[in-house]
Amino acid sequence: MSSAHLAANAIRALAMDSIQKSNSGHPGAPMGMADMAVVLWSKFLQVDPTQPNWVNRDRFVLSNGHASMLMYSLLHLSGFPLPMAELATFRQWGSHTAGHPEVNHDLGIEVTTGPLGAGFSNGVGMAIAERHLNSVFGDLVNHTTYAFVSDGDLMEGVSQEAGSLAGHLGLGKLIYLYDSNKISIDGSTEVTFTDDTAAKYAAMGWHTTTIDGHDHNAIEAALTEAKSISDRPSLIVAQTHIGYGSPNKVDTSNVHGSPLGADEIVLTKEALGWEHAPFEIPAEVYSFFSDAMASGTAAREEWDTQRAAAFAADPSLAAKWEAYHSPVSIALDDPGFDAPIATRSASGKLFDQIADKVPGFIGGSADLIASTKTVISTSPGFSSDSPEGRNIYFGIREHAMGGIVNGITVHGGLRGYGSTFFVFSDYMRGAIRLSALMGLPSIWVFTHDSYAVGEDGPTHQPIEQLAAMRVIPNMVTLRPADATETIEAWELALNRNDGPTTLLLTRQNLPVLERSKGGVARGAYVLRDGSDITLIATGSEVSAALGAADLLAETDVSAKVVSMPSWELFAEQPAEYRTEVLGSAPRVAIEAGTSFGWERWVGDTGFIIGIDHFGKSAPAERLAEEFGFTPEAIVEQISAYLP
Repeated sequence: MSSAHLAANAIRALAMDSIQKSNSGHPGAPMGMADMAVVLWSKFLQVDPTQPNWVNRDRFVLSNGHASMLMYSLLHLSGFPLPMAELATFRQWGSHTAGHPEVNHDLGIEVTTGPLGAGFSNGVGMAIAERHLNSVFGDLVNHTTYAFVSDGDLMEGVSQEAGSLAGHLGLGKLIYLYDSNKISIDGSTEVTFTDDTAAKYAAMGWHTTTIDGHDHNAIEAALTEAKSISDRPSLIVAQTHIGYGSPNKVDTSNVHGSPLGADEIVLTKEALGWEHAPFEIPAEVYSFFSDAMASGTAAREEWDTQRAAAFAADPSLAAKWEAYHSPVSIALDDPGFDAPIATRSASGKLFDQIADKVPGFIGGSADLIASTKTVISTSPGFSSDSPEGRNIYFGIREHAMGGIVNGITVHGGLRGYGSTFFVFSDYMRGAIRLSALMGLPSIWVFTHDSYAVGEDGPTHQPIEQLAAMRVIPNMVTLRPADATETIEAWELALNRNDGPTTLLLTRQNLPVLERSKGGVARGAYVLRDGSDITLIATGSEVSAALGAADLLAETDVSAKVVSMPSWELFAEQPAEYRTEVLGSAPRVAIEAGTSFGWERWVGDTGFIIGIDHFGKSAPAERLAEEFGFTPEAIVEQISAYLP
């Protein structure tokens, strides 16, 4: 048996043993994909286990994250800091070997995967990042993004969106190996998925080829060919046997998501000629992977020398590199907003300034750049001919946009953002959630944030989406009340490095409030003092609350007005500050969205003016009257509430 085949069987053995020990996991895919993994990692992938964070490393994404034992086995055998004890505690509390891979660049895990299709779109983002940074820094950033994808990944709609865009952009340094084992949880894919996948991806502009996924020579030849193609991404359709080696479970759904069982493992190891005890790996396998990783270490050392020489020759290049690869810490200049302006427009007027101060700022919109005002006017659009462009035209592909932005951001060196109408955040919620789970500083810019979309009607008027954003752990949601709060919101988003930020912006003009800059960072602050009642509002409803306070004053009711752009940031403040801001008077929440959750801030006896129904098609002004969000309507409701 060759060393490469022995290495593949070592992966199979580790997958069987770890999953059997934990009594949980997916052994079939690692067993079927082991041959592809060995060829890719030993002959093509340029990574350095001694410096897993090396900037110019190749990226490897396991999109079918349920096959996580494949990745953990590769990392352990290749010398990454993942000891055998971690594999033996697979899926257990405190272990780095979670059921699905969780991003940890120090261990060699590039991105969190598991929701099928997510890794597919992340890889496209990484390839975009590589191409853009290559246009800025030349060969200092020059690597390939590889991914393993599965039948399930390719069934998910996000892979079609991302695949279409990748083909359109001609991302030549993007190579996916498709584990075509034709088995899913429900059985044979004959009942669900009979596409001619190679033809479909060829039609989307990909180079495609079909091989035997267990033939090492065929795998190597296909990867060599894919590496030679510079103007198209590549999909290698590798026909494999799920549970390869198992006499009784190979090619069945029984091996997809359950341990093989002790008896079947004995039979499988006999069939594979594997004579070692559980978690025992022969030295030959470690030597095989050590030799393979040596080329990556050498490439990294050569790159270190290249970078040092380039920086010595051009100190400005070193400064530029630092600007791209260091955490952002900036303040934005106020363009001098005075007349009423929509917060989407105020945001748009900041984009060139942001692009100047944050050179890695890159992103775009899902075919709505003119509406979301998310364009860098000083930059062209990103394309195969203009990889230096920082405006990405995602097309009407919201979910892929989210996954691609996450891929751009997790790659390093860039700060990705994506934008669309707020109601369409539903299409990309999976990607938004993953940005929070991974702690990525992706920025989500959502405009048309309320019923004030108007005539487009209830399909385009977000109601429950605001509450849906607020329940995502590690997300900061900001709904600025005017242009000045919008500046502060952007500063917070750009300076945040440990999680994503959502900005919710208006279509309609809002007055610029009379206030000093500051307060947004604390989540809520007092705009106007009062003693009889506290009006708490967000976004466009803050100016309506101020108008209501004026009317209440005419009836000798003193109303405090609080702007609360962020629940999350306010919740982080000391209790003393929260009490000072909210006061002890009766509280009224005013927000053009579902009332869900506002009890947290107004208490059980407080009053909530919200919308617990879908919208209507009509001019925004009429909707404000009908839905009770004019100052007069707010006062009428408050008067009925007050004793």
